Amino acid sequence: MEQFEQIRRDHAREGLSIRELARRHGVHRRAVRQALENALPPAKRAPEGRPAPKLGPYRPIIDRWLQDDLSAPRKQRHTARRVWQRLVAEHGAVVSERQVSRYVAARRREIGATVLGTVPLIAMPGVEAEVDWGEATVVLAGEEVVVGLFVMRACFSGAQFVVAFRRQTQQAFLEGHVRAVEFFHGVFDTVRYDNLKAAVSQVLRGRRRLESDRFVALRSHYGFDAVFCLPGVEGAHEKGGVEGEVGRFRRRHLVPVPSFSSLEALNEHLLECCFVDLERTVTGYREPVGERLWQERMVLRLSPGRWETGEPASPRVDGKGMVTVRQNRYSVPVGLIGRQVHVLVRADEIIVSHGDKVVAQHERATGRFEVRAQLDHYLELLAKKPGALARSLALHQAREDGQWPACFDDLWRQLHDRYGVSAAARQIVDTLLLVREHGPDRVQGAVQDALAAGAVDHAAVVLLCTRASAGAVPVALQIDGRLAGIGAPPPDDLARYDQLRAPAVRALAEAAR
Repeated sequence: MEQFEQIRRDHAREGLSIRELARRHGVHRRAVRQALENALPPAKRAPEGRPAPKLGPYRPIIDRWLQDDLSAPRKQRHTARRVWQRLVAEHGAVVSERQVSRYVAARRREIGATVLGTVPLIAMPGVEAEVDWGEATVVLAGEEVVVGLFVMRACFSGAQFVVAFRRQTQQAFLEGHVRAVEFFHGVFDTVRYDNLKAAVSQVLRGRRRLESDRFVALRSHYGFDAVFCLPGVEGAHEKGGVEGEVGRFRRRHLVPVPSFSSLEALNEHLLECCFVDLERTVTGYREPVGERLWQERMVLRLSPGRWETGEPASPRVDGKGMVTVRQNRYSVPVGLIGRQVHVLVRADEIIVSHGDKVVAQHERATGRFEVRAQLDHYLELLAKKPGALARSLALHQAREDGQWPACFDDLWRQLHDRYGVSAAARQIVDTLLLVREHGPDRVQGAVQDALAAGAVDHAAVVLLCTRASAGAVPVALQIDGRLAGIGAPPPDDLARYDQLRAPAVRALAEAAR
């Protein structure tokens, strides 16, 4: 560029000829003519048909590998380095990696193996949201587990709602939608998904899907439209916002691996993190996420009310007081053996009812062929078979869950030494039955007081529980003001009482003689 400028200046100021200019600047006369015609040097043309003595014999091999990649899995295709490595290892080629990379890039453009571009889009308030699942490792009650993260992201504001479930079941998928509607205070017009099994029963041609009945019921209740991404690589970018949000949220709020006492405590933490993220500003936006979310909430459709996500079932209670739900067994009161009960299968709990009354409630098992038993469900049967208490599954699980106080074992051991095996177990069962009337805390306190006093007997526990119940301070009576001044009537003549006592006194005196 500077040389062209000097040639043009010398020609204009000194009137030098082309031959003289070429001699002075040491260039060809053709270059002088180009400089006089245009201030910009012409673009250099790449050599065409230039022989490649080192790479030339291997070009057909590279072309075949790249052509085969068109039908190979996306993550198992040749990179330029892998092509160079194979040429060196399998064919003994003596070529540079840089030369191979240039040829591979050019050939990929020619055969159409390059990545398609994306079109920049904009989102309108309250129109569209995206949903996806993610995973995170956390410590729950001292145990390291992998939980599923349900994420719904608003496309306009960038606000996200995240809730954790132990398993990525259909009930969890539906429950995530219900909680997300409550978080956003409204319903989006359209929600975009990939082909989740919880929503899609069968993928048809194009964007047509055969949706599951439960998901259709959820969509009908809230009145939004579902849009599904194309399967495979073609649809990987269609909901990139929520896919990137899963990783960002996990890195920001779940690193290092956090520890919580329960799943409820984890979800309280995640909800707080969602509110914290409302203060951030997404790149390219002027307003914080929370301010854009406020604009979005103004146009969201109102929710018609909470939808019941639980799936109903009607199993029959077997001879061991159990119902089988999703290949797991849960206990119910033994009085329902042989009867059909109603079960509501939710994401994290199992609710069993008979008639209009809830008779059992369990945390939902996460595996298969698990058994959940509650000791209270078997007390009537154990009252008739007290010897089965020591080896019962319900007692074993109560001890594992920390629901069996140590003072009960102390009482049981002393009752065993005093009354024997059968009588001790029977008195323990009777003590457990007191929990229904007085509550676990009062019965536990009565057992501890009985042991401290040396009264090793069920009757002592009953007495202490009754005293604790009667020990409450009575509510003061409110007396009408008109009755307050009447007072008590004066006592009668006490001589009448002496007349009544006289025969009894004489009888005692004669008996003493």
